[in-house]
Amino acid sequence: MAETKYIFVTGGVSSSLGKGIIAASLAKLLQARGYRTTIQKLDPYINIDPGTLNPYEHGECFVTEDGAETDLDLGHYERFLNVNTSQANSVTTGRIYQSVINKERRGEYLGKTVQVIPHITNEIKDRIKILGESGDYDIVLTEIGGTVGDIESLPYIEAVRQLKWELGDNNALIIHLTLIPYLSAAGELKTKPTQHSVKTLMESGISPEILVCRTEHHIGEDIRKKLALFCNVKQEAVIESIDADTIYDVPNLMVEEGLDVIALEKLKLPNKQKPDLKQWNSFLSRLKNAKTTLKIGLVGKYVELQDSYKSILEAFIHAGAYNDVKIETISIHSEFMNDNTEIIKSLDGILVAPGFGERGIQGKIEAVKYAREHQIPFFGICLGMQMAIIEFARNVLNLENANSTEMDENTPHPVIDIMDDQKKIVDKGGTMRLGAWDCELREDSKLAEIYQSQNISERHRHRYEVNNNYINRLEENGMICSGKNKETNLVETIELKDHPFFLGVQFHPEYKSTVASPHPLFLAFVEAAKKFNVEKE
Repeated sequence: MAETKYIFVTGGVSSSLGKGIIAASLAKLLQARGYRTTIQKLDPYINIDPGTLNPYEHGECFVTEDGAETDLDLGHYERFLNVNTSQANSVTTGRIYQSVINKERRGEYLGKTVQVIPHITNEIKDRIKILGESGDYDIVLTEIGGTVGDIESLPYIEAVRQLKWELGDNNALIIHLTLIPYLSAAGELKTKPTQHSVKTLMESGISPEILVCRTEHHIGEDIRKKLALFCNVKQEAVIESIDADTIYDVPNLMVEEGLDVIALEKLKLPNKQKPDLKQWNSFLSRLKNAKTTLKIGLVGKYVELQDSYKSILEAFIHAGAYNDVKIETISIHSEFMNDNTEIIKSLDGILVAPGFGERGIQGKIEAVKYAREHQIPFFGICLGMQMAIIEFARNVLNLENANSTEMDENTPHPVIDIMDDQKKIVDKGGTMRLGAWDCELREDSKLAEIYQSQNISERHRHRYEVNNNYINRLEENGMICSGKNKETNLVETIELKDHPFFLGVQFHPEYKSTVASPHPLFLAFVEAAKKFNVEKE
Protein backbone atom coordinates (compact mmCIF):
# COMPACT_ATOMS: atom_id res chain seq x y z
CA MET A 1 0.00 0.00 0.00
CA ALA A 2 1.26 3.48 -0.92
CA GLU A 3 2.06 5.65 2.10
CA THR A 4 0.91 8.83 0.40
CA LYS A 5 -2.57 9.14 -1.09
CA TYR A 6 -3.20 11.07 -4.30
CA ILE A 7 -6.20 13.15 -5.38
CA PHE A 8 -6.49 14.35 -8.99
CA VAL A 9 -8.74 17.26 -9.96
CA THR A 10 -9.80 17.48 -13.60
CA GLY A 11 -12.09 20.02 -15.27
CA GLY A 12 -14.80 19.76 -17.91
CA VAL A 13 -17.28 21.76 -20.02
CA SER A 14 -15.54 25.12 -19.57
CA SER A 15 -12.24 26.59 -18.46
CA SER A 16 -11.92 28.95 -15.46
CA LEU A 17 -14.39 27.02 -13.31
CA GLY A 18 -12.11 27.25 -10.28
CA LYS A 19 -10.29 23.90 -10.07
CA GLY A 20 -7.56 25.66 -8.08
CA ILE A 21 -10.04 26.97 -5.49
CA ILE A 22 -11.78 23.58 -5.15
CA ALA A 23 -8.40 21.83 -4.80
CA ALA A 24 -7.21 24.43 -2.25
CA SER A 25 -10.49 24.19 -0.31
CA LEU A 26 -10.38 20.39 -0.10
CA ALA A 27 -6.71 20.49 0.89
CA LYS A 28 -7.60 23.07 3.57
CA LEU A 29 -10.32 20.82 5.00
CA LEU A 30 -8.06 17.77 5.02
CA GLN A 31 -5.33 19.85 6.67
CA ALA A 32 -7.88 21.08 9.24
CA ARG A 33 -8.58 17.41 10.01
CA GLY A 34 -4.94 16.81 10.83
CA TYR A 35 -3.59 15.54 7.49
CA ARG A 36 -0.41 16.92 5.94
CA THR A 37 -1.46 18.14 2.50
CA THR A 38 0.03 19.91 -0.50
CA ILE A 39 -1.17 20.72 -4.02
CA GLN A 40 0.60 20.72 -7.37
CA LYS A 41 -0.45 22.11 -10.74
CA LEU A 42 0.07 20.38 -14.08
CA ASP A 43 -0.14 23.01 -16.83
CA PRO A 44 -0.53 21.83 -20.43
CA TYR A 45 1.13 24.82 -22.13
CA ILE A 46 4.50 24.34 -23.84
CA ASN A 47 6.19 27.29 -22.13
CA ILE A 48 8.78 26.10 -19.60
CA ASP A 49 7.04 28.30 -17.01
CA PRO A 50 4.87 31.44 -17.06
CA GLY A 51 7.94 33.64 -16.42
CA THR A 52 8.00 35.00 -19.97
CA LEU A 53 4.21 35.17 -20.43
CA ASN A 54 2.47 38.55 -20.62
CA PRO A 55 0.12 38.91 -17.60
CA TYR A 56 -2.75 39.47 -20.06
CA GLU A 57 -2.14 35.91 -21.28
CA HIS A 58 -2.10 34.02 -18.01
CA GLY A 59 -2.49 36.40 -15.07
CA GLU A 60 0.32 37.06 -12.63
CA CYS A 61 3.44 34.93 -12.33
CA PHE A 62 3.69 33.61 -8.76
CA VAL A 63 7.19 33.08 -7.35
CA THR A 64 7.99 30.40 -4.75
CA GLU A 65 10.62 30.48 -1.98
CA ASP A 66 13.02 28.43 -4.10
CA GLY A 67 12.69 30.80 -7.06
CA ALA A 68 10.27 28.92 -9.31
CA GLU A 69 8.14 31.11 -11.59
CA THR A 70 4.75 29.43 -11.48
CA ASP A 71 1.04 29.64 -12.21
CA LEU A 72 -1.07 31.97 -10.04
CA ASP A 73 -2.97 28.95 -8.65
CA LEU A 74 0.07 28.21 -6.47
CA GLY A 75 -0.66 31.53 -4.78
CA HIS A 76 -4.13 30.24 -3.87
CA TYR A 77 -2.58 27.03 -2.53
CA GLU A 78 -0.25 28.97 -0.22
CA ARG A 79 -2.91 31.48 0.87
CA PHE A 80 -5.32 28.68 1.85
CA LEU A 81 -2.85 26.23 3.41
CA ASN A 82 -0.25 28.64 4.86
CA VAL A 83 2.40 26.18 3.58
CA ASN A 84 5.14 27.07 1.09
CA THR A 85 5.08 25.54 -2.38
CA SER A 86 8.19 24.87 -4.47
CA GLN A 87 9.51 24.00 -7.92
CA ALA A 88 8.01 20.52 -7.47
CA ASN A 89 4.49 21.95 -7.14
CA SER A 90 4.50 23.33 -10.69
CA VAL A 91 4.82 21.16 -13.81
CA THR A 92 4.40 22.29 -17.43
CA THR A 93 4.39 20.42 -20.72
CA GLY A 94 7.41 22.49 -21.73
CA ARG A 95 9.34 21.28 -18.69
CA ILE A 96 8.30 17.66 -19.29
CA TYR A 97 9.38 17.66 -22.95
CA GLN A 98 12.60 19.56 -22.15
CA SER A 99 13.56 16.92 -19.59
CA VAL A 100 12.74 14.00 -21.93
CA ILE A 101 14.66 15.55 -24.83
CA ASN A 102 17.68 16.22 -22.59
CA LYS A 103 17.64 12.56 -21.47
CA GLU A 104 17.42 11.42 -25.10
CA ARG A 105 20.41 13.59 -26.02
CA ARG A 106 22.40 12.09 -23.14
CA GLY A 107 21.60 8.57 -24.40
CA GLU A 108 19.59 7.61 -21.31
CA TYR A 109 16.94 5.81 -23.40
CA LEU A 110 19.59 3.45 -24.85
CA GLY A 111 18.71 4.14 -28.47
CA LYS A 112 14.98 3.46 -28.04
CA THR A 113 12.38 5.41 -30.05
CA VAL A 114 11.17 8.18 -27.70
CA GLN A 115 7.35 8.28 -27.59
CA VAL A 116 4.51 9.92 -25.68
CA ILE A 117 3.84 6.51 -24.10
CA PRO A 118 5.83 5.49 -22.14
CA HIS A 119 8.50 8.25 -22.05
CA ILE A 120 6.38 11.41 -21.69
CA THR A 121 3.82 9.73 -19.41
CA ASN A 122 6.59 8.23 -17.24
CA GLU A 123 8.13 11.69 -16.84
CA ILE A 124 4.74 13.09 -15.80
CA LYS A 125 4.23 10.28 -13.27
CA ASP A 126 7.69 10.87 -11.81
CA ARG A 127 6.88 14.58 -11.36
CA ILE A 128 3.55 13.77 -9.71
CA LYS A 129 5.23 11.37 -7.24
CA ILE A 130 8.12 13.69 -6.22
CA LEU A 131 6.06 15.36 -3.49
CA GLY A 132 4.50 12.09 -2.31
CA GLU A 133 7.88 10.36 -2.03
CA SER A 134 9.38 13.21 0.03
CA GLY A 135 7.73 11.81 3.18
CA ASP A 136 6.38 15.28 4.06
CA TYR A 137 2.76 14.72 3.04
CA ASP A 138 -0.08 12.30 3.74
CA ILE A 139 -2.14 13.50 0.77
CA VAL A 140 -0.99 15.15 -2.47
CA LEU A 141 -3.65 16.90 -4.55
CA THR A 142 -2.85 17.41 -8.23
CA GLU A 143 -4.78 19.90 -10.33
CA ILE A 144 -4.69 19.17 -14.06
CA GLY A 145 -4.90 22.40 -16.07
CA GLY A 146 -7.11 22.81 -19.10
CA THR A 147 -10.36 21.03 -19.91
CA VAL A 148 -10.98 17.34 -20.56
CA GLY A 149 -10.95 16.78 -24.32
CA ASP A 150 -8.16 19.30 -24.97
CA ILE A 151 -5.39 17.76 -27.09
CA GLU A 152 -2.79 19.37 -24.79
CA SER A 153 -4.16 17.59 -21.70
CA LEU A 154 -4.24 14.06 -23.11
CA PRO A 155 -0.74 12.97 -21.93
CA TYR A 156 -1.62 14.10 -18.38
CA ILE A 157 -4.92 12.21 -18.39
CA GLU A 158 -3.14 9.08 -19.66
CA ALA A 159 -0.43 9.44 -16.99
CA VAL A 160 -3.11 9.71 -14.29
CA ARG A 161 -4.86 6.60 -15.69
CA GLN A 162 -1.61 4.63 -15.47
CA LEU A 163 -0.71 5.96 -12.04
CA LYS A 164 -4.12 5.19 -10.55
CA TRP A 165 -3.75 1.58 -11.72
CA GLU A 166 -0.14 1.33 -10.46
CA LEU A 167 -0.94 2.77 -7.02
CA GLY A 168 -3.66 0.21 -6.37
CA ASP A 169 -7.10 0.40 -4.83
CA ASN A 170 -8.00 3.28 -2.49
CA ASN A 171 -4.71 5.12 -3.02
CA ALA A 172 -5.81 7.56 -5.71
CA LEU A 173 -9.03 9.47 -6.28
CA ILE A 174 -10.35 11.35 -9.32
CA ILE A 175 -12.51 14.46 -8.77
CA HIS A 176 -14.08 16.02 -11.85
CA LEU A 177 -15.14 19.68 -11.69
CA THR A 178 -17.82 20.53 -14.20
CA LEU A 179 -20.39 23.21 -15.08
CA ILE A 180 -24.16 22.87 -14.80
CA PRO A 181 -25.37 25.73 -17.04
CA TYR A 182 -28.72 27.45 -16.43
CA LEU A 183 -30.89 28.21 -19.45
CA SER A 184 -32.99 31.20 -18.45
CA ALA A 185 -35.36 30.79 -21.46
CA ALA A 186 -36.21 27.26 -20.32
CA GLY A 187 -35.83 28.13 -16.65
CA GLU A 188 -33.82 24.99 -15.90
CA LEU A 189 -30.36 23.63 -15.21
CA LYS A 190 -28.87 21.37 -17.88
CA THR A 191 -26.82 18.25 -17.11
CA LYS A 192 -26.04 17.16 -20.68
CA PRO A 193 -22.69 19.05 -20.94
CA THR A 194 -21.52 17.30 -17.75
CA GLN A 195 -22.62 13.92 -19.07
CA HIS A 196 -20.60 14.49 -22.25
CA SER A 197 -17.59 15.71 -20.26
CA VAL A 198 -17.61 12.58 -18.06
CA LYS A 199 -18.08 10.39 -21.15
CA THR A 200 -14.97 12.00 -22.71
CA LEU A 201 -13.01 11.35 -19.53
CA MET A 202 -14.16 7.73 -19.43
CA GLU A 203 -13.08 7.25 -23.05
CA SER A 204 -9.56 8.03 -21.79
CA GLY A 205 -9.84 5.20 -19.26
CA ILE A 206 -10.67 7.32 -16.20
CA SER A 207 -13.93 7.22 -14.31
CA PRO A 208 -14.40 10.10 -11.83
CA GLU A 209 -15.48 9.09 -8.35
CA ILE A 210 -16.61 12.54 -7.22
CA LEU A 211 -18.38 15.18 -9.33
CA VAL A 212 -18.14 18.80 -8.20
CA CYS A 213 -20.75 20.87 -10.03
CA ARG A 214 -20.27 24.61 -10.49
CA THR A 215 -23.66 26.27 -10.68
CA GLU A 216 -25.44 29.60 -10.31
CA HIS A 217 -28.53 27.91 -8.84
CA HIS A 218 -28.95 25.14 -6.28
CA ILE A 219 -29.11 21.67 -7.80
CA GLY A 220 -31.95 19.58 -6.39
CA GLU A 221 -32.18 15.89 -5.62
CA ASP A 222 -33.52 15.12 -9.10
CA ILE A 223 -30.40 16.52 -10.78
CA ARG A 224 -28.12 14.74 -8.31
CA LYS A 225 -29.89 11.43 -9.04
CA LYS A 226 -29.67 12.03 -12.78
CA LEU A 227 -25.94 12.87 -12.66
CA ALA A 228 -25.23 9.88 -10.42
CA LEU A 229 -27.06 7.55 -12.82
CA PHE A 230 -25.54 8.85 -16.06
CA CYS A 231 -22.03 9.53 -14.76
CA ASN A 232 -21.48 6.34 -12.73
CA VAL A 233 -20.98 8.05 -9.36
CA LYS A 234 -22.77 7.65 -6.06
CA GLN A 235 -25.42 10.27 -5.35
CA GLU A 236 -23.63 11.50 -2.21
CA ALA A 237 -20.55 12.04 -4.41
CA VAL A 238 -22.36 14.66 -6.51
CA ILE A 239 -21.20 17.87 -4.85
CA GLU A 240 -22.75 21.28 -5.44
CA SER A 241 -20.37 24.23 -5.79
CA ILE A 242 -22.62 27.27 -6.00
CA ASP A 243 -21.27 30.74 -6.80
CA ALA A 244 -19.92 32.33 -3.59
CA ASP A 245 -19.46 35.93 -2.44
CA THR A 246 -15.76 35.29 -1.92
CA ILE A 247 -13.36 32.40 -2.63
CA TYR A 248 -12.83 32.17 1.13
CA ASP A 249 -16.43 30.93 1.53
CA VAL A 250 -15.70 27.80 -0.51
CA PRO A 251 -14.15 25.62 2.26
CA ASN A 252 -17.30 26.12 4.37
CA LEU A 253 -19.55 25.33 1.40
CA MET A 254 -17.55 22.14 0.81
CA VAL A 255 -17.94 21.15 4.48
CA GLU A 256 -21.72 21.49 4.10
CA GLU A 257 -21.59 19.30 0.99
CA GLY A 258 -19.34 16.74 2.70
CA LEU A 259 -16.59 16.81 0.06
CA ASP A 260 -13.85 16.06 2.61
CA VAL A 261 -15.83 13.21 4.19
CA ILE A 262 -16.50 11.45 0.87
CA ALA A 263 -12.85 11.94 -0.20
CA LEU A 264 -11.61 10.28 3.00
CA GLU A 265 -14.06 7.42 2.54
CA LYS A 266 -12.89 6.81 -1.03
CA LEU A 267 -9.25 6.81 0.10
CA LYS A 268 -10.04 4.57 3.09
CA LEU A 269 -8.54 7.11 5.47
CA PRO A 270 -9.79 7.59 9.05
CA ASN A 271 -12.12 10.50 9.63
CA LYS A 272 -9.79 11.83 12.37
CA GLN A 273 -11.71 14.85 13.65
CA LYS A 274 -14.06 17.60 12.55
CA PRO A 275 -12.18 20.21 10.50
CA ASP A 276 -10.90 22.96 12.77
CA LEU A 277 -11.81 26.15 10.88
CA LYS A 278 -11.97 28.47 13.89
CA GLN A 279 -9.20 30.83 12.72
CA TRP A 280 -10.46 30.70 9.13
CA ASN A 281 -14.01 31.64 10.13
CA SER A 282 -12.77 34.40 12.43
CA PHE A 283 -11.04 35.95 9.40
CA LEU A 284 -14.17 35.45 7.29
CA SER A 285 -16.37 37.09 9.90
CA ARG A 286 -14.12 40.16 10.08
CA LEU A 287 -13.97 40.31 6.29
CA LYS A 288 -17.76 40.32 5.95
CA ASN A 289 -18.60 42.56 8.89
CA ALA A 290 -16.19 45.44 8.29
CA LYS A 291 -18.06 48.76 8.56
CA THR A 292 -15.45 51.14 7.07
CA THR A 293 -14.42 51.09 3.41
CA LEU A 294 -11.01 52.38 2.34
CA LYS A 295 -10.14 53.34 -1.24
CA ILE A 296 -6.67 52.18 -2.26
CA GLY A 297 -5.38 53.11 -5.71
CA LEU A 298 -3.59 50.28 -7.52
CA VAL A 299 -1.50 51.99 -10.20
CA GLY A 300 -0.29 49.57 -12.88
CA LYS A 301 -0.32 48.89 -16.59
CA TYR A 302 -2.15 45.54 -16.59
CA VAL A 303 -5.16 46.66 -14.54
CA GLU A 304 -7.76 45.56 -17.13
CA LEU A 305 -7.14 41.96 -16.02
CA GLN A 306 -7.59 41.53 -12.27
CA ASP A 307 -5.54 38.32 -12.25
CA SER A 308 -2.45 40.35 -13.25
CA TYR A 309 -2.17 41.54 -9.65
CA LYS A 310 -3.95 38.64 -7.94
CA SER A 311 -1.57 38.28 -4.96
CA ILE A 312 -1.70 42.04 -4.23
CA LEU A 313 -5.51 42.06 -4.30
CA GLU A 314 -5.67 39.04 -1.99
CA ALA A 315 -3.06 40.56 0.37
CA PHE A 316 -5.35 43.61 0.65
CA ILE A 317 -8.29 41.34 1.55
CA HIS A 318 -6.22 39.69 4.31
CA ALA A 319 -4.90 42.99 5.70
CA GLY A 320 -8.30 44.68 5.42
CA ALA A 321 -10.04 41.94 7.42
CA TYR A 322 -7.43 42.10 10.19
CA ASN A 323 -7.80 45.89 10.32
CA ASP A 324 -11.62 45.55 10.35
CA VAL A 325 -11.98 47.51 7.10
CA LYS A 326 -13.13 46.66 3.60
CA ILE A 327 -10.62 47.52 0.89
CA GLU A 328 -12.03 48.91 -2.32
CA THR A 329 -9.16 48.61 -4.78
CA ILE A 330 -9.38 51.31 -7.43
CA SER A 331 -7.54 50.17 -10.56
CA ILE A 332 -5.74 53.07 -12.24
CA HIS A 333 -4.05 52.49 -15.60
CA SER A 334 -0.67 54.18 -15.42
CA GLU A 335 -0.84 55.15 -19.11
CA PHE A 336 -3.89 57.30 -18.43
CA MET A 337 -3.01 59.05 -15.17
CA ASN A 338 -4.25 62.45 -16.42
CA ASP A 339 -7.74 60.99 -16.83
CA ASN A 340 -7.75 59.89 -13.18
CA THR A 341 -6.73 63.04 -11.27
CA GLU A 342 -10.12 63.37 -9.55
CA ILE A 343 -10.08 59.69 -8.52
CA ILE A 344 -6.57 60.04 -7.05
CA LYS A 345 -7.75 62.91 -4.84
CA SER A 346 -10.34 60.60 -3.24
CA LEU A 347 -7.87 57.84 -2.31
CA ASP A 348 -6.76 56.77 1.18
CA GLY A 349 -3.57 55.15 -0.10
CA ILE A 350 -1.62 54.58 -3.31
CA LEU A 351 0.19 51.38 -4.29
CA VAL A 352 2.39 51.49 -7.38
CA ALA A 353 2.53 47.97 -8.74
CA PRO A 354 5.34 45.81 -10.16
CA GLY A 355 5.86 45.47 -13.89
CA PHE A 356 8.36 45.47 -16.74
CA GLY A 357 9.08 47.77 -19.68
CA GLU A 358 8.66 51.43 -20.56
CA ARG A 359 4.91 51.64 -21.17
CA GLY A 360 3.03 53.57 -18.47
CA ILE A 361 6.17 54.61 -16.57
CA GLN A 362 5.46 58.35 -16.53
CA GLY A 363 2.04 57.74 -14.98
CA LYS A 364 3.61 55.71 -12.16
CA ILE A 365 6.09 58.54 -11.50
CA GLU A 366 3.21 61.07 -11.36
CA ALA A 367 1.36 58.84 -8.87
CA VAL A 368 4.45 58.67 -6.64
CA LYS A 369 4.86 62.46 -6.80
CA TYR A 370 1.24 63.02 -5.82
CA ALA A 371 1.53 60.64 -2.85
CA ARG A 372 4.81 62.23 -1.71
CA GLU A 373 3.63 65.83 -1.97
CA HIS A 374 0.15 65.27 -0.50
CA GLN A 375 1.31 63.02 2.37
CA ILE A 376 -0.89 60.14 1.21
CA PRO A 377 0.21 56.67 2.40
CA PHE A 378 2.37 55.21 -0.35
CA PHE A 379 3.61 51.68 -1.01
CA GLY A 380 5.86 50.85 -3.98
CA ILE A 381 6.57 47.22 -4.88
CA CYS A 382 9.53 46.23 -7.09
CA LEU A 383 9.19 48.56 -10.11
CA GLY A 384 7.00 50.71 -7.84
CA MET A 385 9.99 51.28 -5.52
CA GLN A 386 12.21 52.05 -8.50
CA MET A 387 9.70 54.65 -9.72
CA ALA A 388 9.76 56.26 -6.26
CA ILE A 389 13.55 56.62 -6.50
CA ILE A 390 13.36 58.04 -10.05
CA GLU A 391 10.67 60.53 -8.98
CA PHE A 392 12.74 61.60 -5.98
CA ALA A 393 15.91 61.94 -8.10
CA ARG A 394 14.13 64.10 -10.66
CA ASN A 395 12.01 66.31 -8.43
CA VAL A 396 14.00 66.55 -5.17
CA LEU A 397 17.61 66.03 -6.28
CA ASN A 398 16.88 67.90 -9.55
CA LEU A 399 18.72 65.27 -11.60
CA GLU A 400 17.22 65.98 -15.01
CA ASN A 401 16.16 62.89 -16.99
CA ALA A 402 17.14 60.54 -14.14
CA ASN A 403 15.85 57.12 -15.08
CA SER A 404 16.34 53.37 -15.09
CA THR A 405 18.53 51.92 -17.83
CA GLU A 406 15.62 49.54 -18.46
CA MET A 407 13.67 52.54 -19.83
CA ASP A 408 16.55 54.68 -21.16
CA GLU A 409 19.96 53.13 -21.77
CA ASN A 410 21.49 56.59 -22.28
CA THR A 411 20.07 58.33 -19.21
CA PRO A 412 22.62 60.79 -17.72
CA HIS A 413 21.57 59.65 -14.22
CA PRO A 414 21.01 55.86 -14.09
CA VAL A 415 19.63 55.76 -10.53
CA ILE A 416 18.32 52.27 -11.38
CA ASP A 417 20.69 50.02 -13.32
CA ILE A 418 20.96 46.41 -14.45
CA MET A 419 23.00 44.04 -12.29
CA ASP A 420 26.43 43.23 -13.75
CA ASP A 421 25.68 39.50 -13.77
CA GLN A 422 22.54 40.13 -15.85
CA LYS A 423 24.13 42.22 -18.62
CA LYS A 424 25.19 39.36 -20.89
CA ILE A 425 22.02 37.30 -20.49
CA VAL A 426 20.05 36.80 -23.69
CA ASP A 427 17.48 34.19 -22.55
CA LYS A 428 14.72 35.76 -20.46
CA GLY A 429 13.16 32.79 -18.64
CA GLY A 430 14.32 32.10 -15.10
CA THR A 431 17.29 34.48 -15.29
CA MET A 432 16.25 37.24 -12.88
CA ARG A 433 16.99 37.55 -9.18
CA LEU A 434 14.36 35.07 -8.08
CA GLY A 435 13.07 33.52 -4.86
CA ALA A 436 13.91 34.21 -1.22
CA TRP A 437 16.76 36.61 -0.39
CA ASP A 438 17.81 37.92 3.02
CA CYS A 439 17.57 41.58 3.93
CA GLU A 440 19.05 43.41 6.91
CA LEU A 441 17.03 46.41 8.09
CA ARG A 442 18.33 49.48 9.92
CA GLU A 443 17.50 49.32 13.59
CA ASP A 444 15.79 52.74 13.65
CA SER A 445 13.83 52.26 10.41
CA LYS A 446 10.08 52.18 9.89
CA LEU A 447 10.51 48.78 8.21
CA ALA A 448 12.23 47.26 11.27
CA GLU A 449 9.41 48.60 13.44
CA ILE A 450 6.79 47.01 11.14
CA TYR A 451 8.54 43.65 10.91
CA GLN A 452 9.59 43.69 14.59
CA SER A 453 12.93 42.39 13.34
CA GLN A 454 16.08 43.58 11.60
CA ASN A 455 16.59 40.36 9.63
CA ILE A 456 13.96 39.35 7.11
CA SER A 457 13.67 37.15 4.02
CA GLU A 458 11.44 38.00 1.07
CA ARG A 459 10.84 36.77 -2.48
CA HIS A 460 12.23 38.60 -5.50
CA ARG A 461 11.54 38.75 -9.23
CA HIS A 462 13.54 41.45 -11.00
CA ARG A 463 16.61 42.22 -13.06
CA TYR A 464 17.35 45.90 -12.27
CA GLU A 465 18.62 47.34 -8.97
CA VAL A 466 19.21 50.64 -7.16
CA ASN A 467 22.51 52.17 -8.31
CA ASN A 468 24.69 52.41 -5.18
CA ASN A 469 26.50 55.47 -6.61
CA TYR A 470 23.42 57.58 -5.82
CA ILE A 471 22.69 56.35 -2.28
CA ASN A 472 24.54 59.19 -0.49
CA ARG A 473 22.71 61.89 -2.46
CA LEU A 474 19.35 60.23 -1.85
CA GLU A 475 19.98 59.95 1.89
CA GLU A 476 21.31 63.50 2.25
CA ASN A 477 17.95 64.72 0.95
CA GLY A 478 15.66 62.64 3.15
CA MET A 479 15.25 59.27 1.47
CA ILE A 480 16.48 56.43 3.70
CA CYS A 481 17.82 53.26 2.11
CA SER A 482 16.70 51.26 5.11
CA GLY A 483 17.33 47.67 4.01
CA LYS A 484 20.19 45.93 2.22
CA ASN A 485 21.21 42.44 1.24
CA LYS A 486 24.54 41.82 3.01
CA GLU A 487 25.79 39.38 0.35
CA THR A 488 25.31 41.71 -2.61
CA ASN A 489 25.23 45.11 -0.82
CA LEU A 490 22.11 45.90 -2.89
CA VAL A 491 19.35 48.19 -1.59
CA GLU A 492 16.14 46.30 -0.81
CA THR A 493 13.95 48.93 0.89
CA ILE A 494 13.50 52.70 1.00
CA GLU A 495 11.43 55.09 3.09
CA LEU A 496 11.01 58.85 3.49
CA LYS A 497 11.84 60.69 6.69
CA ASP A 498 9.23 63.44 6.55
CA HIS A 499 6.21 61.45 5.43
CA PRO A 500 3.62 59.59 7.55
CA PHE A 501 3.93 56.40 5.43
CA PHE A 502 6.11 56.17 2.34
CA LEU A 503 7.72 52.78 1.74
CA GLY A 504 9.26 51.06 -1.25
CA VAL A 505 10.50 47.48 -1.42
CA GLN A 506 12.44 45.74 -4.17
CA PHE A 507 10.87 42.38 -3.26
CA HIS A 508 7.29 41.08 -3.54
CA PRO A 509 5.71 40.88 -0.06
CA GLU A 510 2.31 39.99 -1.58
CA TYR A 511 3.56 36.46 -2.35
CA LYS A 512 3.84 35.64 1.36
CA SER A 513 0.49 36.97 2.58
CA THR A 514 -1.94 34.24 3.68
CA VAL A 515 -5.28 34.02 5.48
CA ALA A 516 -3.56 32.74 8.63
CA SER A 517 -0.64 35.17 8.36
CA PRO A 518 -1.36 38.50 6.60
CA HIS A 519 1.82 40.25 5.51
CA PRO A 520 3.05 42.88 8.01
CA LEU A 521 3.74 45.46 5.28
CA PHE A 522 0.19 45.24 3.95
CA LEU A 523 -1.18 45.36 7.52
CA ALA A 524 0.87 48.51 8.20
CA PHE A 525 -0.09 50.14 4.89
CA VAL A 526 -3.81 49.51 5.46
CA GLU A 527 -3.47 50.80 9.04
CA ALA A 528 -1.84 54.00 7.69
CA ALA A 529 -4.61 54.38 5.09
CA LYS A 530 -7.22 53.91 7.83
CA LYS A 531 -5.60 56.69 9.87
CA PHE A 532 -5.39 58.96 6.80
CA ASN A 533 -9.10 58.32 6.10
CA VAL A 534 -10.05 59.41 9.62
CA GLU A 535 -7.82 62.51 9.56
CA LYS A 536 -9.06 63.81 6.20
CA GLU A 537 -12.65 63.72 7.49
